[in-house]
Amino acid sequence: MTTLAVTEPSTHAGAGAGPLPGVVPLDIVGAGVFSAAGPGLAALADLPGGATAGATAGATAGATAEADGSWPPLPVRGVTGFDAEAVLGRKGLRGLSRTDRLAMAACLAAATGAPGGAGERTGIVLGTDVGSTAAQADFFRDTFTRERPYLVNPSAFPGTLMNSAAGRTAIRLGLTGLNATVSGGALASLHALRYARNALVNGHADRLLVGGVEEASAAGAWAWHRAGALRSGAALGEGCAVLVLRAGTAGGADRSAGDGEPLGRLLACETGYADPVAEGPLGVAARLAECVRTALLRSGVTVGEQPLVVPGAGARRGWAAVELRSLRAVFGPLPDSRAVRVDGALGETHAASGALRLATVLARWQAGAGDERAAVLTAVGQDGSVGAAVVTRPARA
Repeated sequence: MTTLAVTEPSTHAGAGAGPLPGVVPLDIVGAGVFSAAGPGLAALADLPGGATAGATAGATAGATAEADGSWPPLPVRGVTGFDAEAVLGRKGLRGLSRTDRLAMAACLAAATGAPGGAGERTGIVLGTDVGSTAAQADFFRDTFTRERPYLVNPSAFPGTLMNSAAGRTAIRLGLTGLNATVSGGALASLHALRYARNALVNGHADRLLVGGVEEASAAGAWAWHRAGALRSGAALGEGCAVLVLRAGTAGGADRSAGDGEPLGRLLACETGYADPVAEGPLGVAARLAECVRTALLRSGVTVGEQPLVVPGAGARRGWAAVELRSLRAVFGPLPDSRAVRVDGALGETHAASGALRLATVLARWQAGAGDERAAVLTAVGQDGSVGAAVVTRPARA
């Protein structure tokens, strides 16, 4: 998709003018969520900024507690209220990684709650970092510790693949349409949304289950700890949020019988890149600001409408300042009433962050909170990748 060169979105026609001609909105008609706040969308409606949901160093809720010191001294926000056997049944559960279980359960919840059912043109687009870090660490450890010729357990190998969760979920739910896994670190969820948007707009699917997943594991926690990537006191998190998307029209005229009012409408998702070495943090900040302006212009949302802003880098050392600089360049000073920050309650959920933050906005609107018409989600990765998405709330009756 060609990126628009934009200088200032507020020069677009007045507030509420609607998206640019040719921009197809995506209706969000279902959601499945498992997070440190609890299961379901409603659990995200009123997140306390400093909550200590889930578990802390050494044990993630629902996962096996490791009391032998294998976890680093790092606070962890584990998913609460998640019983994989109760949601998915006992059959076949043993061979699934925690990433597989979270993604499969969230997709099942989203598909169950959404109108229209599955169908052959329903698919899945899942954002992730590397897949299951625990499955990979366990498998590769065996190559060093077991007797030659490296007697690893072959049945464990599928769980090490990045697309394991999406593939197994599609089989479990009978989704025969498009199936894609998008790796993108902190941008994974936004990349998945953009991928899904292109697929739906170009007619490659009728409905897509789209989201991001991140598990908490000892191996992953050590990587964060050794890298010093989290700010002091920030927690590592885990979770999964999956949304059901379908192409709509500006007026919702094509809404199928029984679909009802969508939870929200995704109007734009822009991504970009700036070399953090060659251009420095200021270059990354400028590129993110450009993405935000482009997404606003495509959506027909103006700065003057004071959309809700949902940043994603608050838990990461250094990058929160880069993101904030970008947002201030576009919106000016950001009072607390216009910003939603979830990392205090959910922790740094990395690949799942964008999807969980979007779900938090939808939960806020479902609860009738706020008076904003739109929300802007941003993301920035340590490699210089940046992105922004714009979603609007359903029209009030």
